[in-house]
Amino acid sequence: MQTIFLIAATLLYVVCAVLPSRQATAISSATAVAWLLHGASLWLGVLTPGFLRIGFATMLSSALWISVGAYWLENRNFSLDGLRRLVMPTAAVAVALQGVFPGALVPLGTAMLGWHIAIATLAYSTLTIAAFHAVLMALQESRLHTRGEGGGFLSSALDQLPALLTMEKLLFRMIALGFLLLSMTVLSGIVFSEELFGKALKWDHKSVFTLLSWLLFAALLAGRHFRGWRGKTALSFTLAGFATLLLAYVGSRFVLEVVLHRGVV
Repeated sequence: MQTIFLIAATLLYVVCAVLPSRQATAISSATAVAWLLHGASLWLGVLTPGFLRIGFATMLSSALWISVGAYWLENRNFSLDGLRRLVMPTAAVAVALQGVFPGALVPLGTAMLGWHIAIATLAYSTLTIAAFHAVLMALQESRLHTRGEGGGFLSSALDQLPALLTMEKLLFRMIALGFLLLSMTVLSGIVFSEELFGKALKWDHKSVFTLLSWLLFAALLAGRHFRGWRGKTALSFTLAGFATLLLAYVGSRFVLEVVLHRGVV
């Protein structure tokens, strides 16, 4: 059953990505159905009584599931069709990877571990959609300088986006929420590490990259508040922070599972 859900969700995400913008109702309906199928596949594959299935593909798939939901809700208030062209193909790839690399079952020995993973996934998902948003803003700004020079795959969708100032406000709203969740992830990770390893912080690759990402987003929010950072500076910090977080939660697990075949640690 999970395999059927995975295949159906992948195909629907692809359909959502290629449908023309004028078919808004069909896009919204297909997105909702794909999101539900995607969620059902995660429920069946990740949650097992007393265990969690953890791996780079399940983490990526979980993040994109929340990101698709965020896009669907945000698109009801603002015209963000360009975001669809970025999120849907990525979600399709993430769901397909979940089927190929299911991850490993890890005993859920303490409730703290479950909460830590849930908060980390929410933080990663929120900052993932912020990164998509940042890429969209960069494309939108570039489009302002090339308007009238011919269309492309994203051109018409970019022309329908809200003003850059509105997009920037949405971006920083998502970053602030993601930073709050990331801070909670770091704090819960310290508590979990204290219980499991007897020390406040285990200095492994995941911890180092997570803290580096936290510092980048903290610097961005501080620069925004005190120095009025915006534009290319804000986009650069956003993408750098997300790339660092990607290395922490997906890149490291990919190396362990696929390259080194060591499973989840």
